[in-house]
Amino acid sequence: MTDTNDAVSPSDVHNTDPSLQPRVLTFKSDPGASRSTWIAALFVVLIVGWMVSGFILPSPEQSQKVTLETPEPTAVAVATSQAERVTQFYQAEGQALPDRDTMLRASNSGDVAEVLISKGQDVSTGDIIARLDPSTNIAEANRAAEALAQAQREFSNAQQLLERGFATQDRLTQARAALASAEAQVIEIEQAAETLTITAPFDGRIETLDLDSGEFVSAGSEVGRLVDISPLTIAIQVPQQSLTRLKVDQKARVVFITGEERNGTVTFVGTSAAAETRTFLAEIEVANEDSAIPAGISAEVIIPTGEVTAHFLPPSIVSLDTQGSLGIKTVDSENIVTFYPIAVVKAQIDGIWVTGLPDTVDVITVGQGFVNIGDTVAPVIGDVTQ
Repeated sequence: MTDTNDAVSPSDVHNTDPSLQPRVLTFKSDPGASRSTWIAALFVVLIVGWMVSGFILPSPEQSQKVTLETPEPTAVAVATSQAERVTQFYQAEGQALPDRDTMLRASNSGDVAEVLISKGQDVSTGDIIARLDPSTNIAEANRAAEALAQAQREFSNAQQLLERGFATQDRLTQARAALASAEAQVIEIEQAAETLTITAPFDGRIETLDLDSGEFVSAGSEVGRLVDISPLTIAIQVPQQSLTRLKVDQKARVVFITGEERNGTVTFVGTSAAAETRTFLAEIEVANEDSAIPAGISAEVIIPTGEVTAHFLPPSIVSLDTQGSLGIKTVDSENIVTFYPIAVVKAQIDGIWVTGLPDTVDVITVGQGFVNIGDTVAPVIGDVTQ
């Protein structure tokens, strides 16, 4: 290409010198530029063809079908469990109470003349514990006796005079009333004399005794406490849902906090719930002839309430389903995991007794946490107690 870009000034336009006249610009094609264009076009065609070929002609890998491998069943340890008959028990904590417990009171007022029993001593029904001074009572008894004798004489005289016609029936009636009043006074004083002695109302032990010779006591005041602990009564509180399991005359085993064990019998089951706790009172009577077990101590009561068919299993195999229900995972005849909700009827140190399972069932003892309900597993026979 010829370079024609030389600058021409205006003053040179009118110059007649041929060498100074302006030259016409001309362009000629470059063969190298045309060749480069064809090469670029060829590359574009090749690239587009390569890209399109991937959609039209599938690769050998794409022509093959994709296959998913089925996972191997999970291995779990399985043991066959057979249901057995087991005795159900109701257990509760209670307190030992005396069979009878009463406060001793003075029935009359007076000074204490003598105290015949000491605190902690065993007494029998009717034993005299203390006596009050009888001086006032003796004086009143003497006056009542004289008044009775006088009333008797007046009644006799009125009766004789009426028979002779020297007295009226009204006088005899008045004499009879006076005699009856005197007799009643004598009886009252005799009864008061009996209240001067404080006696034991039943067999028991004097738990407290606040009496000293010479002190004054008022009628109705408490002077001591008498307790009978033979037999003992064990009181327990029964929740509403367990009330129907207890009945009068059921046998029971009582374990006291001292380690002593005794057999007992249910003697009372309440029919009205406590307003504060909504529980029912039940009482168990326990023999205590030797009075070796004191009242007031804690005790555990175990009452057999019947038999049920249950499986004995280790607590470690218990699991929860998606709803949070307690149950056992098992394997059926087709090696598929199933789930049975259970109820614990008895617990021991080495295992639990549960209901809700078939009589014979294959339970998963190891690996139940790695499988779900409906999974197919590879069971390995083991021992249910492991």
